[in-house]
Amino acid sequence: MIAYVGPHLPHDLLAACCRCVGALPWNVDREMPAADRWLESKFPLWARSIVQDWADGVLDGYEAVVFSRADDAAQRLYYYLCELRRQGAVKGPEPLIFDVATIARASSARHLETAVRGLATRLGVDAAMFTQAIQETNARRIANPADETDGRVCLIAGTPPPDRRLHAMVEAAGWHAVGPTLRESWEALGLPVEEGGDPFAAVAVQLHALAHGGRAFFDRAAALLEDVRRSGAQAVLLWFAEEDEARIWDLPAQRAALADAGVPALVLTRRDWRANAGEAEEIGPFLQGVAA
Repeated sequence: MIAYVGPHLPHDLLAACCRCVGALPWNVDREMPAADRWLESKFPLWARSIVQDWADGVLDGYEAVVFSRADDAAQRLYYYLCELRRQGAVKGPEPLIFDVATIARASSARHLETAVRGLATRLGVDAAMFTQAIQETNARRIANPADETDGRVCLIAGTPPPDRRLHAMVEAAGWHAVGPTLRESWEALGLPVEEGGDPFAAVAVQLHALAHGGRAFFDRAAALLEDVRRSGAQAVLLWFAEEDEARIWDLPAQRAALADAGVPALVLTRRDWRANAGEAEEIGPFLQGVAA
């Protein structure tokens, strides 16, 4: 079995190897003594949970885990696990890094194609297998369009939460919650891949075009307004985890953009991944006030 950690990975390629079971799971609510011993405090709880599973032997049945360089915590976790395995502190699967290049220039695109070809070689995927997987994954993209929602909609943005606990808080206030969880953001297939040509180059082009991860360069305020428009949201919850040191820099521009567009926003910063700092007591009154 093969699994992955992080966003903007080549899902068509992972499907082609026929051994990928999806993103690694985590549990942010449990004790993690081994992770606490090895990791710095700025590692998010989902990363600490993965390390604890690695130390406990839960992942020994996996052949490899692919880590995305598009996420800072994911790429740092890759290096830590490589070193822990080298020292014999843990066993488990082989960590692999996928070097997602996100800069809008030709050299970045070429680098990304090289990364796709390298991972394909490691996973034993040839062009014929890759071509078939692209066709099948494109069919999945077409078969799973974005959901349409009715009623009052609140968009959850900022740091993708570890599960749907924030969504449940919004729904408890009588609103419909939209916005991906962390796992959903990792599992997003993106736009269709062009068929009929070189599959390695085609997947690289698709990844380079959609790479809007935590370390990418793009207008996050404009992207947030587009998410509001697409979802039909009448309110926005901007929730940022304590360890998210990348997205928070764009908060002032995002707040200004939402204010200019007349979209009410509740900003919750420096939050615990468990959303246990009174979020429900803040979200409920905010949404009630918007609906009044």
